Amino acid sequence: MATPKVILYYAFAPLADPEAIRLWQHTLAESLGLRGRVIVSPHGINGTLGGDVVELKKYVRGLRSYAPFKDADIKWSAGEALPDGTTALFPKLSVKVRDELVAFGAPGEVEVDGEGVVDGGTKLTPEQLHELVEREEVVFFDGRNRIESEIGRFRDAVRPPVDTTREFLGLLDSGAYDHLKDKPVVTYCTGGIRCEVLTPLMRKRGFREVYQLDGGIARYGETFGDDGLWEGSMYVFDGRGATDFSDHTALVGRCDRCDRPTNTARDCSDIACVAQFARCDTCADLGLACATHAA
Repeated sequence: MATPKVILYYAFAPLADPEAIRLWQHTLAESLGLRGRVIVSPHGINGTLGGDVVELKKYVRGLRSYAPFKDADIKWSAGEALPDGTTALFPKLSVKVRDELVAFGAPGEVEVDGEGVVDGGTKLTPEQLHELVEREEVVFFDGRNRIESEIGRFRDAVRPPVDTTREFLGLLDSGAYDHLKDKPVVTYCTGGIRCEVLTPLMRKRGFREVYQLDGGIARYGETFGDDGLWEGSMYVFDGRGATDFSDHTALVGRCDRCDRPTNTARDCSDIACVAQFARCDTCADLGLACATHAA
């Protein structure tokens, strides 16, 4: 019987022909029966794929056989099996070329060379993060969208009120976080890729001491679970919706309708609305729209 797994990965490297990489990636993933999403840009590759663990290992070997991707940062997590042995997390395989691996709306500001992103934040392992926190008073800065931070975040983190990644630069340029420019700021996101781009953008705007959690929340959770500085569930962009790191995960989200604790993010029931919000099971069963679209 197939053992379903999910991989989350990225690699920053200059790519002269992203379309050729796209074709190769689609052929490789399709031949192994994998589903999910892969984005290729002139700056590298970013993907989330699900399938049988044996086929995923073949995919990883193929990916890393290409020299620019040999050091791709890959994180593994459990999947969910369907009767046919495939993973239930992704409906199809999508491999596309984009101007940016992460859509901050600033493709011309990000520089990538053979070593990765130029002038990014100092990378910290989970253990190094704890060492820094013990030495200094740091500011955790969430590099994800509002709904993601609603159901899980680092304790006392700054959580920008953004619904899309493209909104970050407007906030940074507005001066909303200028008071943090002389403080040690630790950025974090799901797997690390958004902070790879966010940190050089912050440094260009005058933030002097910027760090990024290497491997993101996913690697931190693998290391410390719910017995460290993280609180709540980790939002994921697949059929799971969220994942927990232990059997004692805290419920830090609050239902948008009744304010009960919840770790579940849901879509608005109004088909004209694309909003997501934290919603408990009781209110979800009532089929309520979000507060904006409520009758």
